[in-house]
Amino acid sequence: MSNSPARRRVRFPGISSRAWEHPAHRSALVALRALPGFDTLLKTMDGLFRGRKQRLMFLASAVRVGERQFPELDRLLTDAVLTLDAQERPELYVLQSPEVNAVSIGMQQPFIVLTTGLLDLMEHEELRVVIGHELGHVLSGHAVYQTMLGHLLRVAGNFGWLPVGGWSLRALIAALYEWSRKSELSGDRAGLLVSQDPHASIRVMMKIAGGAGLAQMDTVAFMEQAAEYESTGDARDSLAKLMNVELQTHPFSVMRAGQIRSWVDHGEYKAILSGKYPLRVDDPQASVTDQVKAAARSYRDNLTTSKDPLTQKVVGATRNLGGAAQNAGQNVASALATLWRQANQGGTDIDGSADEGPAGAPRP
Repeated sequence: MSNSPARRRVRFPGISSRAWEHPAHRSALVALRALPGFDTLLKTMDGLFRGRKQRLMFLASAVRVGERQFPELDRLLTDAVLTLDAQERPELYVLQSPEVNAVSIGMQQPFIVLTTGLLDLMEHEELRVVIGHELGHVLSGHAVYQTMLGHLLRVAGNFGWLPVGGWSLRALIAALYEWSRKSELSGDRAGLLVSQDPHASIRVMMKIAGGAGLAQMDTVAFMEQAAEYESTGDARDSLAKLMNVELQTHPFSVMRAGQIRSWVDHGEYKAILSGKYPLRVDDPQASVTDQVKAAARSYRDNLTTSKDPLTQKVVGATRNLGGAAQNAGQNVASALATLWRQANQGGTDIDGSADEGPAGAPRP
């Protein structure tokens, strides 16, 4: 890892995670946070067993970052915590693995894990982006919602044969996969707020896509790929794109780079840098309906500006998408509330113990 010259970065006192959460993702989080007892029960279950088990596993098999171990990473984490004004500092571990990977794990006592494969690939400022991305996951409480996705997948496996309920559940799971992908875009925005270097954020995506040969890649050409992916082909390609991402928890790296650039170009990033951002003290008053409307606007804007052939053909028939999406969001929130109550009344196992893998973001 190479050090870059120190420069002063803007800090965001009292910032809410809503500042970096993608609109389509934020609406789901606000709705889920509104479910009575949801966060509390899942965090309690995590603290009783699963989270403890995972932390002990990494405590015994990885290296805990601190002033005496990987001190440069320790400084990067400290800076990220100060920049996003995190109220608690998560632990950070380095795990020996050739896989390029970063994860945020746990709910009651969250921590971050970076692999040595990632450290070998990323430079100093790129690691700042990755740590900021994972800290964004932690502050948004994504492990809680990933646990719910795992729970719903198990429910689908047990009851997916139901002719009506099964399809409804599948639709809900598809929505959660979509929110999972949007949560990665949220993490990317948090990484940018920590690094305050859009070029570093895009380099991370280039390396995830193409490996260590950054000298043989070109940023402009890489961004042109995103534009080509959006606009090329016919309706068959449009359907193929939908099929490619249907069960993906992460968007593709090229598209993530395009989303980072779009967030900067549209002015939202610069507005936050100037001090215009929501505060976490106002989180309890956040309106589910307002967030769903923001999500609807986001999807509507994407439809209006998209160059995808199939999207262009249907955009004329979806002019009132805002209202439809608002109703759909409210219906999803209602379905989540019903499922949550049924799970509590029926004593369904919700601790996520069937999934022994780390919760949170499977990739940086």
